[in-house]
Amino acid sequence: MTYETNARHELRERAQSLSEAYEGQAATEVLKEAARGLFPGRIGLVSSFGTEAAVLLHMVSRIDPDMPVIFIDTRKHFDETIAYRDDLAARLGLRNLRTAAPAGQALAHEDPDGTLHQRDPDLCCHVRKTIPMRQALSGLDCWITGRKRRQAATRSDLSLFEQQERWIKINPLMDWTPEDIAGYFEREGLPRHPLEEVGYPSVGCAVCTQPVAAGDDPRSGRWADSGKTECGIHFENGRMVRG
Repeated sequence: MTYETNARHELRERAQSLSEAYEGQAATEVLKEAARGLFPGRIGLVSSFGTEAAVLLHMVSRIDPDMPVIFIDTRKHFDETIAYRDDLAARLGLRNLRTAAPAGQALAHEDPDGTLHQRDPDLCCHVRKTIPMRQALSGLDCWITGRKRRQAATRSDLSLFEQQERWIKINPLMDWTPEDIAGYFEREGLPRHPLEEVGYPSVGCAVCTQPVAAGDDPRSGRWADSGKTECGIHFENGRMVRG
């Protein structure tokens, strides 16, 4: 077993141990302990500033407004998402918003005409999301995600703490229901994403997201009519998930 393989095995065991230790604790308490005790100065939130993102952003703002909040700007977002990001960051007093974006050279090589999403959506996500995110996480040991078990079959067995490559991920909202999310928005007076009221319960890049009919799977508008369900920034069982 190589040093790198052994290190990842130890990290996986640590994630499992942490999941067992913090099972059943409130999301805010898990985040407080992670930020102040487990990974002080080495933890960040990766946020899409999507329709449910304000919950974790609000929690982080109350725990540590200087925690890095990483937004992956694919250069294909809805204008409404960019405006929502700026509004939320200002309202919540987030002082360390970091934008990760694809390198101009990479786009010139892989997507010179901006249509890569039509020809090879997996490669598009890799160039515009995965690579920039990995670079943005380079100085951290742990990152927080808003993934939930109810969102997709690929997420149904999420753990509270997970190992991905050399990082540990935390999914503090993994068991939250739509009612839990709605209740938090109401209690804290958080603004909703402007596209939600026009049929977008889940928002990704503008070129790959469609409105969804009432009652349909909220994520069915993401990469609709294809086998793709994930962008590739998350791993399951050590492998990148895209569909």
